[in-house]
Amino acid sequence: MERGVYFDAWYPRQHCYHPSLPARRLKMIEDLEQYHATTLVWSALGGGSISLPYLEQEAWGPIDARFRFYGYLNDAEFIYECQKRGIKVFGIVFEVQGWEFPAELSDDEGELLSLNELRSTGKEGWLGLREFSQDRYPHLWKPFKHYFPEGLRNSEGEEVRDLLEECASRDIYGAALHSTWVECPDRKHYAYLMDRNNPVWREYLKAVIRIQIDAGVAGVELDEADLPMFATGYGGCFCKDCMRLFREYLKELPKDRLPPELDGVDLTTFHYGSWLLDQGYDFKANRESTPLYWEYLRFQRKTVTKYFGELADYVKEYAASVGREVLVSGNFYAFNAHFHAMAKKADILITEMNATSYRQPAWYRYAAGFAGRKATIVVENPYGGCPPELLEKLKEGKGYDLFRMMHYEAAALGLNMGVPYGAWMGSVIEDSFWPPHHLVVEVQNFLARYEDLLYSVNSFAETAVVYSVESSYRFAEAYGTGTNFPFWEACNVLVNAKQPFDVVVFGDNELGEGEVSGDVFSQYRTVVLPQCTDLSLSQVSALEAFLGSGGHVRAIGEFATQVGEGVQAELFSHPRVLRGSSLQLSDLADGPQIVIEPIVDCYLHVQRVGDRAAAVHLIRYDYDERIDAVPTLERLSLGVRLARPFRSMKVFSPCGTPTGKLSYVRELREIHRIELENVPLYTVVLLEC
Repeated sequence: MERGVYFDAWYPRQHCYHPSLPARRLKMIEDLEQYHATTLVWSALGGGSISLPYLEQEAWGPIDARFRFYGYLNDAEFIYECQKRGIKVFGIVFEVQGWEFPAELSDDEGELLSLNELRSTGKEGWLGLREFSQDRYPHLWKPFKHYFPEGLRNSEGEEVRDLLEECASRDIYGAALHSTWVECPDRKHYAYLMDRNNPVWREYLKAVIRIQIDAGVAGVELDEADLPMFATGYGGCFCKDCMRLFREYLKELPKDRLPPELDGVDLTTFHYGSWLLDQGYDFKANRESTPLYWEYLRFQRKTVTKYFGELADYVKEYAASVGREVLVSGNFYAFNAHFHAMAKKADILITEMNATSYRQPAWYRYAAGFAGRKATIVVENPYGGCPPELLEKLKEGKGYDLFRMMHYEAAALGLNMGVPYGAWMGSVIEDSFWPPHHLVVEVQNFLARYEDLLYSVNSFAETAVVYSVESSYRFAEAYGTGTNFPFWEACNVLVNAKQPFDVVVFGDNELGEGEVSGDVFSQYRTVVLPQCTDLSLSQVSALEAFLGSGGHVRAIGEFATQVGEGVQAELFSHPRVLRGSSLQLSDLADGPQIVIEPIVDCYLHVQRVGDRAAAVHLIRYDYDERIDAVPTLERLSLGVRLARPFRSMKVFSPCGTPTGKLSYVRELREIHRIELENVPLYTVVLLEC
């Protein structure tokens, strides 16, 4: 398990200013050691989206003696000190951000007097990508051709003289889009939303990567990894490169795949934006009903996979060229389906939740299935979730059990939630997320102490739920993204019934990710397939092997509609394939795996630890606002069916002193009876042979 830290280290009671992070200090490293940190994410060298000289100053710039007095370091020194302590620092590449900041300079423009936060002194100006690419301030920054001796030329062969204008994502009218979620509304700065489909921007990002690797990072994190598909939510992208690539994509489609709206259209000169405008569409309102919208998304899914892979490969290639090995990751957001094909290029998966809540077991089990065996670090998202509320509670000395709940839940369900260290609170709130130090130490001490004894990516779950990437695309196209994909409904049935489950992801067939091993379902008694309309040959073979070994399949909603009539008929006629409109607890082969008495607001997961142990993780959600805590439960009885007998039991908790006893009767269908007393917020029962 990684023990990640969401290490922005932005200041309290001040805006979280992208992209440049505050200078690091030795005291921070002391904190990280107390947190048993292994990996820092969003943690260093973000200033490349201001300019490359600015990024070099972050990396190697001199530190004044006044700041040395308090242990300040440049980023390269910070990275080195972390490495000495076994802490991996990821450089953050803010791929989507192209920045301009107001500045004040000396009269000869040789000294910077203020930047971003102004003080009404000196000569007014702007600093950012535009000025860098135009060599506007030769006394402040190295020239553009120092980094690109031959210059940069765009896809039309033109030399680029303004990175912002060249590389910005654009709406249907050609206006540059803004990265509004990082612009502070009460500041004059601005950030364009950049486009990775533009080869110029990819070359620029590679220069950022080179500097980060030269500065010693252990890994490179590509933020907004689905750029520019990301831009569709803002009305883009209709830049010249996206339009050219979409036209080429349409021209290469087989005739039977070409959308009927294009019948008779000359694709050699086709421009999607102009074509939509001629029909009265602006790609801002009612996008999902806009002609070719879903085909455009399919096209962008291919480009984001291709170009994320190009940058990931470049990280490895450049690191090897300087005699180093460097890890790759990206911000895979909420593990949306289109990220699955990209994740194969990442060594560690970093995911920023869509909307963070105090409890989200279904999403965590999905995320664990998405990640497979890859180490994964989850971080919170302040937009649309609980962090702003929790931050205020923590400031008042309240909400400690809510914080514990969030972090222990992740560990209980097979993942790591990075602890926030001055973490992002969005662009509007003038604050950053600093939980109490002693509370973080408490959580991290427990996870580090019992990492090998209690935690594993493997499970003893008897039920698997399949998430089909291609089927999710088809469902969204048919019903819209506002309709809940049936997969989530099936997962929530199991969560509400307190039943452990694993998620098996069936990848995107079009992107060559549809292969699965024939024994992928070998440990399960029941496999649930919600709305799995599209199956590859290997996915069908895996299901047939499972059925052949006596397994039970529960198909929810539409099933196998895209696999050919012969294969479909064979699956439909199998006696152990049960079809229905929703999942019922009675659908599970041999009944529920876990029986709990009394019924309490909780969830359980059983991790397979090594060859001879099972760890039953119990996380409770019944927080009482009146006492600001999860009250201790006097008694709890668990009946847990496991595929092998365990004879001894130990009970662990960071929050209290639960006790328990174990009985095992083979005649009761491999049920382990666990009786617990004084059950706190989080309990782990370790069963051993």
